[in-house]
Amino acid sequence: MELTPFFFGLYKFVKYGLYPLTWVVLLLGITTVLALFPFSPTRLRWVRKLLLSALLLLVALSSPLIATPLIGLLESWYHPPQLTPSDRFDAIVVLGGGVDEKGSLRPTTEPSSYSRNRTTCGVDLYQQGYAPTLVLTGGDARIFGTGPQEAVQMKRWAVRLGVPESATRIDTEARNTYENATGTKRLIGPASILLVSSASHLPRAVPLFTKQGFRVTPAPCDYASQNLPRESWDNVDPFDALPNDTSLQQTREVASEVAGIVIYWLAGKL
Repeated sequence: MELTPFFFGLYKFVKYGLYPLTWVVLLLGITTVLALFPFSPTRLRWVRKLLLSALLLLVALSSPLIATPLIGLLESWYHPPQLTPSDRFDAIVVLGGGVDEKGSLRPTTEPSSYSRNRTTCGVDLYQQGYAPTLVLTGGDARIFGTGPQEAVQMKRWAVRLGVPESATRIDTEARNTYENATGTKRLIGPASILLVSSASHLPRAVPLFTKQGFRVTPAPCDYASQNLPRESWDNVDPFDALPNDTSLQQTREVASEVAGIVIYWLAGKL
């Protein structure tokens, strides 16, 4: 059963509440409220503790020393498949990762970097002859689904890269990974597939597709980390101790994936 707009919105709200930056903002918000009232020794101690906690949390979450091993743990869950020229699958399934919508500055709607990288990986596997069909799945991830569809933009990119339009199939209804799996099942049935997505996304995606009856071979791509987690400390740079926005985005991604796994498990989807 697909999620209604209410439950889909609730799902997104819960995930947002688990993002690391949300906790930093929450701590700062509580501190601000306390600071609006006359100070007492007890209130002053709490303000200091909350400010220090918010600062330490923000620095930790945006430090490569923490973010790199965390994202590496997710990305090393499934290794690239060791395929041979004789390996064949019913389809290559590529999961959408968003779109960049046109506006007053951006002239056209186009796949996001996530969607573009994933589609490129899927096209490469298709052109090597591992499957006769390239399935591109993804709709509009907004609650009421009134914007551009990921799969449409991904198909355009795949065709530009040389995939015949007749070899593609698209699912434009999916708003999340669970609906990617159920929508793909409606398109091609519980087939043998190469499942292509960002390496950090596959720990959530593979069990969802497996539960729908697919015989899944993970094909991770779009890595954020270079090395395995146990090797991430081998070439530590002093500047890695400094916070940056890329690392903050990586810890957010880790939190999003872990939260998604937990929520789907609680909902009985895994």
